[in-house]
Amino acid sequence: MANQDSRPIFPPPFTLPSAPIASTPAGRVKQVWAVGGGKGGVGKSLLASSLAISLARRNFKTVAIDLDLGGANLHTTLGVDLPRHTLSDFLSRHDHSLKNSLVNTGIPNLEMISGAKDSIGVANLPMDQQTRLLQELRTLDADYVVLDLGAGTGASTIDFFLSADVGMVAILPEPTSIENAYRFIKSAYYRKLATSSHLEPVAAIIQTALDPNNSLGIRSPSDLFREVNRASQEAGVRLKEVIDRFQPRLVMNQARTQTDIDVGFSVKSVCRKYFGIDLDYVGYLDYDSAVWQSVRRKRPVMLEFPNSRLVTSIERVTESLLKK
Repeated sequence: MANQDSRPIFPPPFTLPSAPIASTPAGRVKQVWAVGGGKGGVGKSLLASSLAISLARRNFKTVAIDLDLGGANLHTTLGVDLPRHTLSDFLSRHDHSLKNSLVNTGIPNLEMISGAKDSIGVANLPMDQQTRLLQELRTLDADYVVLDLGAGTGASTIDFFLSADVGMVAILPEPTSIENAYRFIKSAYYRKLATSSHLEPVAAIIQTALDPNNSLGIRSPSDLFREVNRASQEAGVRLKEVIDRFQPRLVMNQARTQTDIDVGFSVKSVCRKYFGIDLDYVGYLDYDSAVWQSVRRKRPVMLEFPNSRLVTSIERVTESLLKK
């Protein structure tokens, strides 16, 4: 995988909006979970909607938001018709509050905000809209906010992923999915470094590292450490601190065999060796024909097939995330 070394395309670095864990009424704690991945069709919407339902069934007030801005379909996996009010109303400033786009899903404790519709180029949000959205979603009255992100490594998608308290990468046990997941994690990794205010003194070196053919010979994180330490030992310490705080979660989807399950551990090992990060492999989802049946019926798989192997594995992943 390490040979698939394409340069992430980002706008100039900026400091991500601060995302503290905020207290809500009744002593609840608000957290934002984001589900991303480098490839379409890996089950991001299935995972995001299922996690939201699983949280709601545990009596957590939950909001699911479709941030696949170029191809929104979270409402379908939640069994909801395309709402009249969507994210488009907020982004176009027809609605000044994100709360006005909330839709009742019919599932107790679960509301949703459907993705933008009929907006050309909306997948590439201007920075002011992106910042406004990130800040506004933190004001929602919920225990958990679950974000269904778009495919690929666009700047908005990566920034939404990094701004979350918990960022998950969905992956299939297939070569193309594995390669794209690697690119996604790599893009998030370098974006995390490039936007850290603690690393401003060595920002130029980090920007140089984004180019795989850079003149400094930076080809790996160990090379980056070398150059940063050469510039400043203090910056080297800060670099390690920032990297230690970058802990994405990995969820394997459509696992049929033990070999499929073990792919997740292989990805974890590669990330430790190449990036020096502790990727958290939180679990896998069993392959189950219940998925396409529920999609055809436009019903959430969690409700349509509550006793399926898939639902059991989703509950297991949810429990693992809550314990951590």
